[in-house]
Amino acid sequence: MKIIANDSEFEINYGCSLPEFLEFAGYQLGLVVVERNRQALSPSEACNTILEDGDRLEIVKIVAGG
Repeated sequence: MKIIANDSEFEINYGCSLPEFLEFAGYQLGLVVVERNRQALSPSEACNTILEDGDRLEIVKIVAGG
């Protein structure tokens, strides 16, 4: 199945979880904010999300500063 993440297309296996995809794409779940189909996901939602064909993700790295 295909998803779009940050304007790039990815072919992933059915049943792929969001944490699995993030690891594959080089991200750490605790260090990003994810929007799925224009809806921001809480950390607990992100942990339990199974991706579906056609999902659109926006992944933003969290940056600490002061």
